[in-house]
Amino acid sequence: MPTSPISFLARTEKAIDALDVVLGTAKARVRALVDQDGRVAAALVDREQRAAHGLAWFATYVEALREMAGYAERLVADGRFGVVEEAITRIAFGEYLSQLIGGIAMSQGEIVRPADLGLSRDDLAPLGIEAIETLIARGNTAENRAALVAAMTVSGGQATIGDPGLDETLDEFRVQMRRFADAAVAPNAHKWHLANAYIPIEIISQLAELGVFGLTIPEAYGGLGLGKESMCVVTEELSRGYIGVGSLGTRSEIAAELILGGGTDAQKGYWLPKIASGEVLPTAVFTEPNTGSDLGSLRTRAVRDGDSYRITGNKTWITHPVRADLMTILARTDPASSDYRGLSMFLASKPRGNDSEPFPVTGLTGGEIEVLGYRGMKEFELAFDGFEVPATSLLGGVEGQGFKQLMQTFESARIQTAARAVGVAQNALELGLKYAQERIQFARALIQFPRVSDKLVMMAVEITIARQLTYFAARQKDEGRRADLEAGMAKLLAARVAWAAADNALQIHGGNGFALEFEISRVLCDARILNIFEGAGEIQAQVIARRLLDNASKSYISEKK
Repeated sequence: MPTSPISFLARTEKAIDALDVVLGTAKARVRALVDQDGRVAAALVDREQRAAHGLAWFATYVEALREMAGYAERLVADGRFGVVEEAITRIAFGEYLSQLIGGIAMSQGEIVRPADLGLSRDDLAPLGIEAIETLIARGNTAENRAALVAAMTVSGGQATIGDPGLDETLDEFRVQMRRFADAAVAPNAHKWHLANAYIPIEIISQLAELGVFGLTIPEAYGGLGLGKESMCVVTEELSRGYIGVGSLGTRSEIAAELILGGGTDAQKGYWLPKIASGEVLPTAVFTEPNTGSDLGSLRTRAVRDGDSYRITGNKTWITHPVRADLMTILARTDPASSDYRGLSMFLASKPRGNDSEPFPVTGLTGGEIEVLGYRGMKEFELAFDGFEVPATSLLGGVEGQGFKQLMQTFESARIQTAARAVGVAQNALELGLKYAQERIQFARALIQFPRVSDKLVMMAVEITIARQLTYFAARQKDEGRRADLEAGMAKLLAARVAWAAADNALQIHGGNGFALEFEISRVLCDARILNIFEGAGEIQAQVIARRLLDNASKSYISEKK
C-alpha cells in the first residue's frame, strides 16, 4: 500500500475540485429538465425523479468524499493516520470515485449513471485527470483490502475499526456510552427483541443518570448544554448495543427541540427540566393513516372549547406512547384549511400506561402494531375522541405554527437517525467479523475467503464514510448554519449503509443468520426501518434534490464555502 499521505491528500483535493465542476454541470442539466418559467416545477421534479434523485445521490457521494478528505487531513495533522485509517480512506476514494463515474446504487435494483443526469462523455472530462485515475487505481485494491482486514482480525472485533476522529472530550463520551452499552444493553438486547418486551425502566433510569435525555438541552433548563455532535456519538454507541435504546433519546430530542424553538417561556420552564432529567418521557404524535410523509394533509382536528382544545382523529406509527408522559401532537386547528398552514402543535400530558391498561385516560385509545424489528418501545395506532388538552398546551400559544415548528426539528432528527444507522451498521460489522473469525469451513476460518473478507472491508469503509458525513452535518448544526442538506445526505447514505452491512453480515452467517437465535437476524430487521422513518429514502432524495435544484444558479463551490 502506498505510504505517502501528503501526496494522497493532494490528489483528493484535486479530485474534489473536479467533482465539484461535474456536479455543477449535473445540477444545470437536471435543472433544465425541471425548469418552468425560470422556477423549479414540482410536477416536473416528480416526472424526472430518476434524474433528480440521482443528482441527490451524486451530490451525497461528493460531500461524503469531501468529508473523508477532511477526516484524513485532520488525522495526518495529529499524527493519527495509521495503517487502518489510510486503508479505509484510500478504499473509500477508489470505490466512490469509481461509482460516481460508473453508477451509484440508489437501492438494490436502481443504479443511477451519469447519463441519467444528462451528463455526456465531454461533461465527465474533468474526472479524467491523473489524480482521480491514481486514486482509483490505488484505492479499492486487494493490497489495501488485505491490510485492512488483517488489522480488523487483530482487533478481535473491537467496536471501532479505525480512529473516529473525535476530540478528547467526545471520545470520552464515546467510551463511557460504549461501556454502558456493552454491560447493560448488548447482553440483553436479543432477549428483549424476541420477547417483544419493553426496554426495562431501570435502563431508562440509568440513561437519565448518564444525562442522555438532556444532552443538548441548555444548562439553564437542567441539561448538559452540549452540541449535536455529542448527540451523534452517544446515539451511535447506544444504537450499537440496541437500536431501541439508542432511539429512546430521539423522542426527547424532538420534544426538546420543538419546545426550545417554538415554546413559550412558561412551556420551556415547565417541560424542559422534566425532559432533561428523564422524569418525563415524550412521544411524537404526527403521522396519520394514509398520509405517510404528506404531513400537510393531516386530518386530526383540535377544536377550541373554552379554556381547552378537544382533539379528534387517528394517528399511526406512534413509538413508545404507552409509557410516555408527554405527547407532541400535530393537529388541524383551522377547519377551513387543507394544507400545512392550518396545523398546530400541542404539548399534551398523559398518565403512563402499561400492557394491561395502555391508555388510562379519557378520549384516547390505541392498538399495538406488530413489527419485524425496532422493538423495545412498541408501535401503536392511536384514536383520539374528544381528547381534552388545556389551551395553554398549544405550542407557542399561536395557532397555525405547527408545521413550521416541526420542520425546525427535522435537521436534528435526521442527523440523529443517521447516527442510529451508523450504530446499527457497526453492530452488524462486529457480529459478522466475530462469526467470520470463529466459523471454520473447509479447514479455514471464513475470514480467510476473499468474498467474506471483502464484505467486512466494505462494511468498515462505508461505516466510516457515513460516520464522518454524520459528524459533519452535526457540526454544521452546532455552528448555527442551515444543515437540512447535510442532514438529509447523512441520513440517506447511512440508512443504505446500515442495510447493506446487516444484509452482508447475515450472508456471512449463512443459514445460521436466518435463525432467530442469532443476533444478526434482529439487526437485519432493525436496519430495515432506517430507510423508512424520518423521511423514506425516496422522500429524502426528493428533499435533497429540491435544495440542490433551487440553488442551481449558484456555484456549488461557493455554496459550500
